[in-house]
Amino acid sequence: MDKRFDLIVVGTGVASGAASRCREAGWSVAVMDARPFGGTCALRGCRPKKLLVSAAEAVNAPRDMVGKGVRAPNLSIDWPELMRFKRSETDPAPQAFAEGYARQGIETFRGLARFVGPTAVAINGDQLIGRHVLIAAGAKPAPLPFPGAEHVLASDGFLELDTLPRRIVFVGGGYISFEFAHVAARAGAEVTIIHRGARPLEGFDADLVELLVKRTRGLGVRVELATEVRGIDRTDRGVVVHGRGDGGDRRFEADIAVHGAGRIPDLDDLDLERAGVVRERRGVTVNQYLQSVSNPAVYASGDAAASGPPLTPKAGQDTEVLARNLLEGNHRTPDYRAIASAVFTVPSLAAVGHTEETARAQGLKFRSRWEDTSSWLSSRRLGETASGYKVLVDEESGRILGAHLLGPHAAEVINLFALAIRFDIPASELKNVLYAYPTSASDIPFMV
Repeated sequence: MDKRFDLIVVGTGVASGAASRCREAGWSVAVMDARPFGGTCALRGCRPKKLLVSAAEAVNAPRDMVGKGVRAPNLSIDWPELMRFKRSETDPAPQAFAEGYARQGIETFRGLARFVGPTAVAINGDQLIGRHVLIAAGAKPAPLPFPGAEHVLASDGFLELDTLPRRIVFVGGGYISFEFAHVAARAGAEVTIIHRGARPLEGFDADLVELLVKRTRGLGVRVELATEVRGIDRTDRGVVVHGRGDGGDRRFEADIAVHGAGRIPDLDDLDLERAGVVRERRGVTVNQYLQSVSNPAVYASGDAAASGPPLTPKAGQDTEVLARNLLEGNHRTPDYRAIASAVFTVPSLAAVGHTEETARAQGLKFRSRWEDTSSWLSSRRLGETASGYKVLVDEESGRILGAHLLGPHAAEVINLFALAIRFDIPASELKNVLYAYPTSASDIPFMV
């Protein structure tokens, strides 16, 4: 049967928050999801991942202080107990989202949605027709172009392992692989990361990535660069990953192989062409108002939109922009300047703004300061051997163009640089702040 709504939202993650705003304004709203309500960040990404990382941080801290007044011979991660802790956070979430929608009077649908017209969506035998449709379907693991890809466990699956396998291969050298590798290695697994390029974590500063790779290898993780995975075979003992590098064919045996080779917008099953919605590799092609360029009744946000970086804060800002544009007419545009990002390894790697490569590509004139800070008190007092920074400052204005940090609390301190970049606070002012001392933030005057 046909059901009509002012707004239909495909997806229930961060970027679907416009549903609540529109419902509060009196609109009739429907939300739908093929997976449990809550989206990637709450159920399969940021939040559960950080719970695992917290365990890695907890066991790492005393280990790094051995010989400095701390004894920790038996400290370890109990994987089944950690999973129970993780599930205490994620398992109740879908029901909580569903109850929240019900309280607001938002109608919910579970199942695979597909367009059957410009604003008509079919799901579970129903046809929903909206004045507007918001595509907030999130992302999924990118297809892997080699035989045996079906034997690779998605990152979602890694977060659901009841027991931790002894040998793990991560395919791809992005943030998912490095974060999970740091957790798994500290939990006692034998870990290998295979990356086809010469440099992993390609969106981050090369000098700091080099320090992080060294630290990662120091944990016992094999980081195999310039090695392309050619295929995976299932065996009675697990999997065999076949690769090729500069030295010829390589063979890696493991209990499981995990997908860490990137994610793409989860749009393939929506039949966008039936709605006349144009897409590109990064998602739905949108204008400055996050409106489809080919169907003005359709909007897209978060990972589903071909705009901005694929980060949770971006999706949150999209929600605010979309709610205003839907309710008041197109007048708000997102501002993606200075969105900080972090790789939650131990220690963490964080960045905001330009890298040296992107600054040069735009013809910017800047001075760059970088240093290995493992000898600084902020690292030595914690026993951390891998830390550093790189800060780019505009030569004429003195504004900070980019900041890159590796080390204890880097994922927190980077937000101060994000603040400075977003509000054009010059490096001289950031240098003159009277920070609490000794803290990681009190290192900032020496970085700028």
